[in-house]
Amino acid sequence: MAEQVISQVKFEIGQIAQLFESYADLLERVQKNIPDLVEITAVASVLHSFYNGLENIFLSIAKGIDVDVPAGSQWHRDLLTRMTESTARRGPVLTVEIAHRLADYLGFRHFYRHSYSFFLDWDEVEKLVTPLAEVWAQVKDQLQLFLDSLSSDKTKTNSGRLIGVSIAGELPPLRGELPNNRDASRDRAH
Repeated sequence: MAEQVISQVKFEIGQIAQLFESYADLLERVQKNIPDLVEITAVASVLHSFYNGLENIFLSIAKGIDVDVPAGSQWHRDLLTRMTESTARRGPVLTVEIAHRLADYLGFRHFYRHSYSFFLDWDEVEKLVTPLAEVWAQVKDQLQLFLDSLSSDKTKTNSGRLIGVSIAGELPPLRGELPNNRDASRDRAH
């Protein structure tokens, strides 16, 4: 199971990298000159795709390792919050600090999906575009550390048994034996 998650995460990292490579000229241009509506709309689409790619990663982890995907009206925020928490099957994927920064991109993605592009305000979009390269670098570093932990867990042994995520992904969920953090994570997300 861990191998499939590792593969999915690496694929999405590559897709996000390709997104930034494809729009590098635009992202550079809008930081030097005030963009017009078409450019703002294009940049908004990049921000939307950026967070979609990250959420695809988080969903892969929730489905493939945690075997538990948040539900309910706040599931997107709950999913992000869960990535900051350790579970019985893995350590945290993100720091709380970077999750707080990503919450702004999540909020923007929600706005973008449910609004008309002519409502986009450059001052608000610019607040997300300016730190985008730094945020991506931090997230990518944290994802790499997470991937490294998955890979190292596959090779660790304890009394001849595999331990860590690789074996946990093959076991049935441990419901009832461990506290359920779902309600706690929802409370922190509000």
